[in-house]
Amino acid sequence: MTNAEILERLGAVIEARLKAEPGASYVASLAAKGHDAILKKIAEEAAETILASKDGDKLHLIRETADLWFHNMVLLAWHGARAEDVLAELARREGTSGIEEKISRG
Repeated sequence: MTNAEILERLGAVIEARLKAEPGASYVASLAAKGHDAILKKIAEEAAETILASKDGDKLHLIRETADLWFHNMVLLAWHGARAEDVLAELARREGTSGIEEKISRG
C-alpha cells in the first residue's frame, strides 16, 4: 500500500466517523464538541511536536507528527476537504521556490 493510499483510506474512515454518534469513536466525540475543539487539539498537537523536536527524540517527533497530521485530517474532513487536496496543492507548488510561491498568493 502506498503512502497516498494510506492517507486516502484514513481520510475515508475519518469522514465516516465524523457522521457517527459521539460515543462511537474518538473522531465523532471530538467533532461533537465542534470546530473550536478540533482547532484546540491541533494547537495542542503542534506544541507537542515542537517539544519533541526540541528534545531531539526522533521517535517521539515522528509519533507527535503523526498525531498532528491526523488531527489536521480531521479538520480537513470537517471542511469537506481531504489529504488528496493537500497533496495536489503540494504537487502544484513543486518546482516553485518558496519565495515565488508566497508572492503568488499576494
